[in-house]
Amino acid sequence: MEALTEKARNLAFILSEANGYRSRETLTIAAGSGVLEAGTVLGMVTASKKFTGAPDVETVGIEGAETAAAVLGYGVDATDVDVDVVCLTNDAEVKAPMLLFDASVDDPTKRAAKIADLAALGIKAR
Repeated sequence: MEALTEKARNLAFILSEANGYRSRETLTIAAGSGVLEAGTVLGMVTASKKFTGAPDVETVGIEGAETAAAVLGYGVDATDVDVDVVCLTNDAEVKAPMLLFDASVDDPTKRAAKIADLAALGIKAR
């Protein structure tokens, strides 16, 4: 029997959030970001003000995105076009084991740095 691997479920990483929709905003995921799953930690590209997976260090073309600024609420395919999607941007608690990181964020120290960036926004990983 073939094993089935499920993708991250939309918004499943949220433990709690502010009343109403204060914790959520619609953000634009930049074309070229590829397929991103719910729970991906995002950074904002300084030049375009669009978002992509937050890499470990500054990367040519996506300067500014190395600072975690949001968590993707819904899975998207931004391979070829920009995609507008709801994200968690402040005042929330999230499940740390369910957060997904850019491939360059490949050790616990780097993940802790991204989680600290989120904490500065009021997004606490538990």
